[in-house]
Amino acid sequence: MNREDFPMLANDIIYLDNSATSLKPKCVIDKMVDYYENYSANAHRGDYDISYKVDLEFEETRDLVANFINAKDKDEIIFTSGTTESLNMIATGFFANLVDENDEILITSSEHASNVLPWFRLENEFGCKVRYIPLDSSYHVTLDNLKKSVTPHTKIIALAQVTNVIGDVRPIKEICKFAHERNIFVVVDGAQSLPHMKVDVQDLDCDFLAFSAHKMYGPTGLGILYGKKELLENLEPINLGGGMNESFDTPQQILLKELPTRLEAGTPNIASVIAFKESIKYLEKLGMENISNREHYLRKYLIDKLLRIPHIDIINLEADSGIVTFNVSDVFSQDVAFYLNKYQICVRAGNHCAKILKNATKVTNTIRISLAFYNTESEIDTLVDLLSNKDKIIGEMF
Repeated sequence: MNREDFPMLANDIIYLDNSATSLKPKCVIDKMVDYYENYSANAHRGDYDISYKVDLEFEETRDLVANFINAKDKDEIIFTSGTTESLNMIATGFFANLVDENDEILITSSEHASNVLPWFRLENEFGCKVRYIPLDSSYHVTLDNLKKSVTPHTKIIALAQVTNVIGDVRPIKEICKFAHERNIFVVVDGAQSLPHMKVDVQDLDCDFLAFSAHKMYGPTGLGILYGKKELLENLEPINLGGGMNESFDTPQQILLKELPTRLEAGTPNIASVIAFKESIKYLEKLGMENISNREHYLRKYLIDKLLRIPHIDIINLEADSGIVTFNVSDVFSQDVAFYLNKYQICVRAGNHCAKILKNATKVTNTIRISLAFYNTESEIDTLVDLLSNKDKIIGEMF
């Protein structure tokens, strides 16, 4: 599906690590080069034509992102360096001013480090407690388990919409409804959901959402922080500096600009912001439903074949995403990845930044296949053929 749009695929590789980062279509690459070659000025700084063009291009991306996730207002879209910075801004800039030692933060053991460590820091600094929603037998989050975990002290629920190892799709809309009836904030890590499914923040009614451009066939070094406007108004900037202030005369006389500018200090990643608009246009042209259907088909195709191999242990047999996590019995996951690399197959091995998931799965390291719409049945056939002979894996590891 649209493989000709991705120059990297001409390099004779089989790329199956799309949860880590996705490949970039030519239109995104060309847009970034166009900025650097033809109007490489700063944003919101200059009084000349090419600077004005930068401003228009930059803000057009904000408009497109707002429309893509159905935000009420483009001012609810903040450009950051990635999902990690966005989640840290939410935790440190907003919740550090609200939590105390009586409050609880609910997460799960399957969250990415970026949705764990900022909350750990709040516990260490302010005495609030991080608690865990139990996972079911498939390592999924259920609404019932979440309801059982909520107490009168629950202040925040912070969950990935789709997890990066198990690949389960959480019922975020239902969680938000339940949480808001109890005045609980909901923070959503959308790094693994935005590239693969339609996300409507007004329909979900989440308070904050964080995601990254580079997983959405866009440039690296760019993230999005979405927040309801009334909440962002109370988010303290983590960074202070150029562009985000109106004036400063003394330490007591600092006047900051309005949203979104006051949360975007310094020179932003202009080239990535401008190129990201092409990613959004590309995804909308393909259609998120078409992307989701294609990836679900590919996952089923892969699972059906892996189930025929007796030495393959699939960790996340049931999942509604394009993520398949498994191990080859008695073979270290990284050794399998090195073996596959000899055949130009790119997979991820290790704990995938979900270091406390082992408490639930009892498995420390796994191999992860994460599919995208441009993957093919023939690529999966090649992968499965190489995995089917355990003696060949062991014989060629070193």
